[in-house]
Amino acid sequence: MLKTRIITALILAPIAIGGIFFLPPLGFALFTGAVITLGAWEWANMSGIEGQPGRVAYALAFAALLYGLRHLPAMEVLWLSVLWWLVCFALVCRYPAGSDRWGSSWLRAVMGVFVLVPAWTGLNHLRTAELQFGEASNSLLAILYVLFVVWVADIGAYFAGRAFGKAKLAPRVSPGKSWAGVWGGLAAVVVLAVVTSLLASASASQTLLLVLASVVTGLVSVLGDLLESMMKRFRGIKDSSQLLPGHGGVMDRVDSLTAAIPVFALLITLMGWLVVTP
Repeated sequence: MLKTRIITALILAPIAIGGIFFLPPLGFALFTGAVITLGAWEWANMSGIEGQPGRVAYALAFAALLYGLRHLPAMEVLWLSVLWWLVCFALVCRYPAGSDRWGSSWLRAVMGVFVLVPAWTGLNHLRTAELQFGEASNSLLAILYVLFVVWVADIGAYFAGRAFGKAKLAPRVSPGKSWAGVWGGLAAVVVLAVVTSLLASASASQTLLLVLASVVTGLVSVLGDLLESMMKRFRGIKDSSQLLPGHGGVMDRVDSLTAAIPVFALLITLMGWLVVTP
């Protein structure tokens, strides 16, 4: 299993790096749109859509939706995403109570739109806007940073959870997650924010705001993970798919990012660090 995971990671890493950091904006939008469409195919399974024809149709409809929404103002989508994740917080906290209200296949399919579309919009908003944070001016650094927030939070949560993880965070949704893991992940994110601010020669006020934005992003990334866990648990499956040998599916790799990206993009735009050029 470990060998398979390593081989898959070695294959995917250059593809991801090339797609995110070396493509022009249009190529970036197409690349990330393809990834989101694969995620939509997996979401169709988590929604309870039986059979490949139905799942493929859902994914193709999703790709068409992304194309149709490509000129929609990003900020409206990002604000909608915040409202959506507040709803998800309530759903996760109550589960399994209330699942009868959203458990139908068509409602779960609609939920996928609110999860995946803002993630794609947020990514492209980060890619096309101009970054103004300390001496950092390349918007690709903002994308790299939000990826690091999620990865660092995961690492901090893993070690803190192993050492102190007795109090469970959401045992009915994801029994392996603990409150100690959450606090450990947030502590790691704070360190990341401070180090990043020092490297960017940011002001003290910018540093404090980045810490705040990073903590909020780290918290909501946990919610993204929990939502997918809830959907899989309701569906009775372990992984979103087997597309990535040793890793499960695309959604299993990006579940935290679907929540973190739009929230982070909104926060740093409101803070004036991300400026959309005409």
